[in-house]
Amino acid sequence: MQEIRVVIVDDDPLVRSALSHFVSRAPEITVVAQAEDGREALSTIEREKPDVVMMDVQMPEMNGIEATAAIAERWPDVRILAVTTLDGSDTVLPMLSAGASGYLLKDSSAEDIVAGVREVYNGASSLSPRIASMLIRHVRDSTPAASAADALEPLTDREEEVLQCLAKGMSNAEIAKALIVSEGTVKAHLGRMMSKWHLRDRVQILVTAAHAGLVTFR
Repeated sequence: MQEIRVVIVDDDPLVRSALSHFVSRAPEITVVAQAEDGREALSTIEREKPDVVMMDVQMPEMNGIEATAAIAERWPDVRILAVTTLDGSDTVLPMLSAGASGYLLKDSSAEDIVAGVREVYNGASSLSPRIASMLIRHVRDSTPAASAADALEPLTDREEEVLQCLAKGMSNAEIAKALIVSEGTVKAHLGRMMSKWHLRDRVQILVTAAHAGLVTFR
């Protein structure tokens, strides 16, 4: 089993401790260090070379958005999972644009947080259901859908089912369970969707589909 080295960044020591406790239950996840703000996170990442950074957004010295942009530029192989209480478009969209591979809320279950770490480590993206709905709403409200769908290569029926599950904020494991297929099959469908639409990750699939009016928020 491949070890996943994690750094947790949050200005609240109790939150850092709780997140460390949650994710350390997974046998393959090791919390190698913690940092209390974005500035300390950069030096910690330089020293520890983690695979995944769990990043809060609102912090002193250097916030999570600034830190994420710096990490994405300096260490593009490090995956960033936002874990925060903030769920507004003024934080979600900048965080994802800065380079975060996923965005979970702190009221997510321990299982969802562990799944989020695994998802981003494996090159996928992880979004809380509420964040997925907010992202879809923002995209559809701010961009016209006229003819956008016509410009996209059509999806198969199964790919359409995967897309609708993605719009609910479901992880690969949850999609696999819902559709009664293997996670490998889900990943293959997502890979073909990215190839068809020339995209790099699940977040881009969701944004593109929302812009084209192919998914709706709940």
